[in-house]
Amino acid sequence: MHSQSAELLRALTFAAQRHSGQRRKGGDDIPYINHPIDVATILASGAGVDNRDVLVAAILHDTVEDTPTTPAEIEDLFGPTVAGLVAEMTDDKSLPKMRRKELQIEHAAELSDDAKLLKLADKISNVRDLAANPPHGWSRQRQVEYLDWTEAVISGCRGVNETLERLYDDTLAAARDALGAVSTKDASR
Repeated sequence: MHSQSAELLRALTFAAQRHSGQRRKGGDDIPYINHPIDVATILASGAGVDNRDVLVAAILHDTVEDTPTTPAEIEDLFGPTVAGLVAEMTDDKSLPKMRRKELQIEHAAELSDDAKLLKLADKISNVRDLAANPPHGWSRQRQVEYLDWTEAVISGCRGVNETLERLYDDTLAAARDALGAVSTKDASR
């Protein structure tokens, strides 16, 4: 267990250095590193995940997408399994934002089971953040649309961890309640 703890701390140090100076979109100007920590905590505490590679990938899941970190660097430092999981979580930033969002929905069902765990925890963290600290300038409608989008992504990730899925559903319901909103899909019926 000591080596797993050391590896998690090494990943945390790496991610903190890479995300240094970055902030979450919410109004409270929260350091970005809090998000990967939250994702790993959701997996470990909320779902009992103790797989070293999954937890290290949770900490590193946004480094390639949002920092100058390369996939090869992740593989060299943390191994091919972690690098593969980070790659599954990484959007192609050369594509327009709407296309990236569509691809997350389209590819969710094709993710490995471990990447689906990461995706579930990532969306739980994001939905919690949206409800507690919405980004500046996001209208209520944009927030509801974001919640709907996470629901579409997560629909492709179901069947891997009932506890995480229930936590996502509860988190989504609480966020909708906080916004006083139903799904835009429900509103159009």
